[in-house]
Amino acid sequence: MRRGSLAALSFAVSAGVVAALLTGTATAASDRDAAQANSRWLASKLKPDGTLDDPNGGALPDHGLMLDVLFAMYASGEGARAEPIMKFLDDQGHATDYFTWDGLVPGAGYDAVIVGGAVAKTLVAAQVSGRDPRNFDGHDMIAETHGAIMRQGPDKGRISDYSKNPDLAGSVTNNANMFGQALGVIGLAAAGENERLAIDKLLTQQCSEGYFRIFFSDVKTTETGDHVRPGGYKVATCDEGKATDQSAPDGDATGLSLSALLAARKAGATGLDAPIAKTVSWLTGHQSADGGWGGGVGTEAPNTNSTGLIVQALADAGGAEAAVDRGMRFLKSAQATAAADSGTRLADDVGAIAYSPAAYRAARTGGISGLDTWIRAGAQGSLGLAQTGFYALAKRAGPPPNPGTSTVTVTPPAAKPATGPAPKAGAAKPKRTGQRGTTVLRTPPVTAVPPTGTGTATPSARLGAYLANRLVGGDHVEVIEDGKTYVDYDATAEVVLALRALDEQPDSVARASRFLLTPEAVRAYAHGAPYEQGGASYAGPLAKLVLVAEFAKASDVAVQLRADLVALRGPDGRFTDTGSFADADETVERHAWALLATAADPGAAVELLLGAQCADGTFPKHLDTPECGSGDLGATAAAVTALAARPFTDAAPATKRPDGWSERRVSAFTAAVGALGVRPTGEGMVAGEAGVPDVALSAAVAAARQVAGLDASRTAHALGGLVQVDGGFAKGSDGSTDFSTSLAAAQGVAGRSWLTAADSPLSPALRLPLSEVATADAAHAMSGSQTSAAGPPSWLTWGLAGLAGALLLAVITLIFLLRRFTNTKGVSS
Repeated sequence: MRRGSLAALSFAVSAGVVAALLTGTATAASDRDAAQANSRWLASKLKPDGTLDDPNGGALPDHGLMLDVLFAMYASGEGARAEPIMKFLDDQGHATDYFTWDGLVPGAGYDAVIVGGAVAKTLVAAQVSGRDPRNFDGHDMIAETHGAIMRQGPDKGRISDYSKNPDLAGSVTNNANMFGQALGVIGLAAAGENERLAIDKLLTQQCSEGYFRIFFSDVKTTETGDHVRPGGYKVATCDEGKATDQSAPDGDATGLSLSALLAARKAGATGLDAPIAKTVSWLTGHQSADGGWGGGVGTEAPNTNSTGLIVQALADAGGAEAAVDRGMRFLKSAQATAAADSGTRLADDVGAIAYSPAAYRAARTGGISGLDTWIRAGAQGSLGLAQTGFYALAKRAGPPPNPGTSTVTVTPPAAKPATGPAPKAGAAKPKRTGQRGTTVLRTPPVTAVPPTGTGTATPSARLGAYLANRLVGGDHVEVIEDGKTYVDYDATAEVVLALRALDEQPDSVARASRFLLTPEAVRAYAHGAPYEQGGASYAGPLAKLVLVAEFAKASDVAVQLRADLVALRGPDGRFTDTGSFADADETVERHAWALLATAADPGAAVELLLGAQCADGTFPKHLDTPECGSGDLGATAAAVTALAARPFTDAAPATKRPDGWSERRVSAFTAAVGALGVRPTGEGMVAGEAGVPDVALSAAVAAARQVAGLDASRTAHALGGLVQVDGGFAKGSDGSTDFSTSLAAAQGVAGRSWLTAADSPLSPALRLPLSEVATADAAHAMSGSQTSAAGPPSWLTWGLAGLAGALLLAVITLIFLLRRFTNTKGVSS
């Protein structure tokens, strides 16, 4: 839209201009809370009757801007706040003031003069709000939109301004533009009545570079026929208009036209893949360095009004997650928040979105100037924050009302209808992290492929494609239990971290991260909605969400999630769940996740973990296990990763005791790493309890060892040879691919932990061997390093073999025990 609104759904008369606009879009991890904050602010600007004054003056309110506000409210899940607008337009009969001339010149027969763009926008508003589009203010808006499409003549296919009364036809100039054209295509698509004439006319206004212009224009022609106006002019295509400088790019028109093409395609229109791809390519190629987009002539500079509309469309199109993420950051950099603006001139305007980040910064000290511009910017900017596509809005498939019925928590939470990925109420009761029971994975159609093709792709690429193809709707895992389908949030989070370790399928990672960080998913996964009746919180899910958010650079979300997690930590460092479905089975792995998510301020959590270590350097499965001689390798791998982590820094891991580490922590860490080398079977693999190579355990051990600075390439090579044709891993003797095993294998196939992956919020604090710690060299010798043949002899590669291994184990155990008993439990970590 223009600086004002979806500019120019207008016609010129002496009484003023009838403008119609549109708004918004979403963020890379869509921020519904931010969108809702804007909706609350917008609601406070509505007059009691639901209207907004036209800044140009005149007797009529700004109907177009009111509908922009309505779209934003419904996109954020705050549609109830828009009810006064609908009452004014529908119940009180003022819609015809907008899409006809009757409001300007009442009772003179001008209700026969139709404003095409306003008709189309009113149709979409009726659909979005759940009103009857066949009887809105007494009009069939679907039929009215069909009627505004010219069936012959120079404007064939164009949603036009026209008169139903031939006597008034000479009074009407057809000023209909691309906003109305796009909205008409969206409304008819949502009604299941695609109009090919309108779609094809829309496409004529796309230039060969991929952008759309805003205004239709005429060009001189020597052609003859029905399409030529008297005087020898015809409606130009976008490319034809370049010669007369009538085809400047318009970001708003391009964003809304993309939404229209997506809607038409979803409703069954064919031949749109190439135009959609060209549009996406042009938009992503013309994003400014700060993440924003501009509109058209006069609004070329990056602004939230245009950016919101474009982000919403790109998020709906998919495949442009990086651009969407940058656009989200631009939008949020211009929004007033309680955290940032307490004590500023914007303290009473939380949620408001300025036209630009610079305007926001100026308003912090100078206050809001030009309220109308802020309303217009917020209405469209908020669409970007919510990331709800126009087709979904018009089909009433957007977010549920706020507060909405949520989903369940952990695995498998919220039930979801088979028709769409949004979680709904009615899920099975919460289960604790990792407990998937007898549920069956729901496998969607295959869409992701390895970047270089299945035949030549690396094991990491093939496994990455396999995992991405388990994401229903491209953003979450589902399971079926007792014939009902549920969202498995825990598995979704693990897929995100697995793909991070593999460095594969970045679009899937971005989409799944956005899904997990929506308020509904957080409430379901980390707080047990809708089953918990109070302030329930679960440490394991909160910890994983913190890490997902930090990977996604969603810092505001991560701060709140971490605060919720820290609130569960007691003085002894223990993280205690609250709620009816609290996890009383406190495992070392769960504690390790919480420790990782609070690495910047671990408190007593490190000492609590150290106190659980067994005599041989391993860790038990459960945190409260009494004094143990030997523990579990999987738990030990988790503990090693947690003990090694620090907030990300470019500084290399230390080769001596890191600052802040006690001798006890160093000794425990090196002993644990050494203990990870004790059950070898073949090249880089670890044997399970039955002596058979264990894929999941091998991967966990290799990842932990890599965090400690040891080479995990042998495990990566061995696991790479086990990848099946479909990219997954088998479990058991039947050879069938198993999702859980495949998921657990990711770090091993990558040869690294997700902790050391690109963009990780954490990094290792030290690297073995440690030059100043006596036990480190012993532990390193015991653990061995998966290096080349020039390294240690093969019997040292995975640690222990026969008598030599037994002797080494005895030595390291003795050293560790001496360390343990000469250090008190109160030593700082």
